[in-house]
Amino acid sequence: MHFLIHRAIPSSALRRLGASESPRVTNMELFFDLVYVFTIIQLSHYLLDGMTWMGAIEALTLFAAVWWTWNYTAWATNWLDPDHVSGRVLMTVLMGCALVMAIGIPEAYGDRAGLFAVAYVAMALLRAGYMSLLFRGQAMGRNYAQLFAWSAVSGCFWIAGALFPEQRILLWILAVLLDYAAPYHGFWLPALGSTSMASWPLRGLHLFERNQQIFIIALGESILLLGALLVGRSLDPPVVSAAIIGFLVIIMLWWIYFVQLAERGEHGFHHGTDHSRLARAGLAYAHGVMVCGAIIVAVAIELIVAHPLDPVHVPTALAAAAGPTLFLAGAALFHRTMSRRMPGTYGLAVLALPAWAWLTVALHLDGRWLGAGVLMLMTAVAIRQRGHGALA
Repeated sequence: MHFLIHRAIPSSALRRLGASESPRVTNMELFFDLVYVFTIIQLSHYLLDGMTWMGAIEALTLFAAVWWTWNYTAWATNWLDPDHVSGRVLMTVLMGCALVMAIGIPEAYGDRAGLFAVAYVAMALLRAGYMSLLFRGQAMGRNYAQLFAWSAVSGCFWIAGALFPEQRILLWILAVLLDYAAPYHGFWLPALGSTSMASWPLRGLHLFERNQQIFIIALGESILLLGALLVGRSLDPPVVSAAIIGFLVIIMLWWIYFVQLAERGEHGFHHGTDHSRLARAGLAYAHGVMVCGAIIVAVAIELIVAHPLDPVHVPTALAAAAGPTLFLAGAALFHRTMSRRMPGTYGLAVLALPAWAWLTVALHLDGRWLGAGVLMLMTAVAIRQRGHGALA
């Protein structure tokens, strides 16, 4: 057995880096991300088809699972060499599991619940089990073994949710809470205790670059939805004006992220000593919130462009407020993690966005007014922060 493990999971599959060297992003990692282009489209369509409170909770639960599979894989490739034969095999298997999850999303609360849950659990256990064996005899092997145990416990809730439809959403929410709470409790286990973040020797700049790439994919979903909608529509002035507003909102999200946050993140990882702590809060959690916000922005843009002259309905107003609000909340957490301060303009915008959304509903304004207000607020955030300097 030891011989088979050594052959299938050789220690040579670990990245070999110098003390100050950061891992480079490989083509295999970018290839893996292609599945998430499809996955994010599936999530957007799921939310579009179920614009209710329950639909939003269901979509958020699915997103939490999808994000965690991507996040943990990105962390693993910080140490694993995806260009090694063994690493490529693992990445290919994980890519297949992620594809099965994406296929199951439209009916995840119906006939394909088992497909989604089994693929998620398989991905979690395979990745953690492989990494624990790859690091055998090292502290990281113990870390990943404890992560494997937590994944097995949460996996029971995922599988139970697939088996019991009436309790599915509750069981899956509990599973998500377990998965997200695990790192903050150091994957604590009886008799073994917890693993400190200092025992995860992370190279933060690599992981930050990976998070930038997945955020680009989330923004790309907005472009895809907008473009697909315009292809089949008559390009009359209301539609064109709504589309321009939506496109500019996407540009503002890009601007705030890549002009403001990117420099902040690079500065934080260049000068920070505890990369694992920074990555846990600033990437695993904060970026998850930002990516979720970007997906909801895509949904809001489609709703506005599809009916630009209709009075704003509550679901559209909620999506238009929630998307940018979540994005800015994640950005604020990122700022707080990297520099221990948060821009005041983010907080003001987070208050103003739902207020404007409510006002458009109360005054029976059309979608273009809703979109224009969101655009103005996001532009104000971008300009205000630029005036203060990215690292002020």
